[in-house]
Amino acid sequence: MDAYLAAIVSVMLIYVLLALGLTLQYGLTGLINFGMVGFFAIGAYTSALLALHGVPVVLSVAAAAVVAGISAWPIGLASLRLRDDYFAIVTLGFAEIVRLTLTSEKWLTNGVQGLSRIPPIYEGTGTAAAFVIVAILLAVTVAAIFLIHRVAHSPFGRIIAAIRDNEEAVQAIGKDPARFKIQVLVVGSALAGIAGALYAHYVTYIVPEQFVALATFYVWMAVIMGGVGRVSGAVVGTAILMFFLEGSRFLGDFLPWISSVQMASIRIGVVGLALVLFTIYRPQGLMGDFTKR
Repeated sequence: MDAYLAAIVSVMLIYVLLALGLTLQYGLTGLINFGMVGFFAIGAYTSALLALHGVPVVLSVAAAAVVAGISAWPIGLASLRLRDDYFAIVTLGFAEIVRLTLTSEKWLTNGVQGLSRIPPIYEGTGTAAAFVIVAILLAVTVAAIFLIHRVAHSPFGRIIAAIRDNEEAVQAIGKDPARFKIQVLVVGSALAGIAGALYAHYVTYIVPEQFVALATFYVWMAVIMGGVGRVSGAVVGTAILMFFLEGSRFLGDFLPWISSVQMASIRIGVVGLALVLFTIYRPQGLMGDFTKR
């Protein structure tokens, strides 16, 4: 049971990193990024390939952040000429292109067979090793929380918040919103790349089908349920999401006549229902302004 709880917490912490990246991009800046899983995949494959060729895990994870961030730069340039809704479609298409590339470029990624025997975050077995991994992931997540919190309360954070609320006003005072948007997209995508790298080293086996659009929308659910634009919302929302996803696994114990395939659909339905209820009764999220309804 301890190992199972450690596994849930480990996955949750990885998703918190994704949620923090989306909080920076959407919650603080207003960039609608439907392609987070693309940068997640880039980070996972970059770190895995480097580690499999003998690069230390720490350096592999750092390289994953750099490559994911650089990959976001041309998408950021595209945002200069696109409205928010079109930008969202572009990022969604980008993530799908990444997945299809990982599938087709067998010489590099081994295609649908994926990459196995990826060096783990921590060499060891048993419950003690599982909790060491949790401690490592927690340390990285706390560092990311501190970073996003500092950004949100800095002059840079006030400018990107102004871009979110009224981009024309920011232009009127002589600031270049495009430059700030690109920087935000790069930093948020680098966080997603770190999350992907840690995921690859945690599960030690990755295939392209692990990086489908559903992962992006799980992160969006977490941010919306927790509170858009709140660092605490990213953490709490991800915890709520994991509670619904993992808690719904045990519905089969009470509904034995439902097959495992049907139960998978019910699990998604439960999460979707939770999102709808939050949107209706708590649109500002669990950690949002309690004076608003």
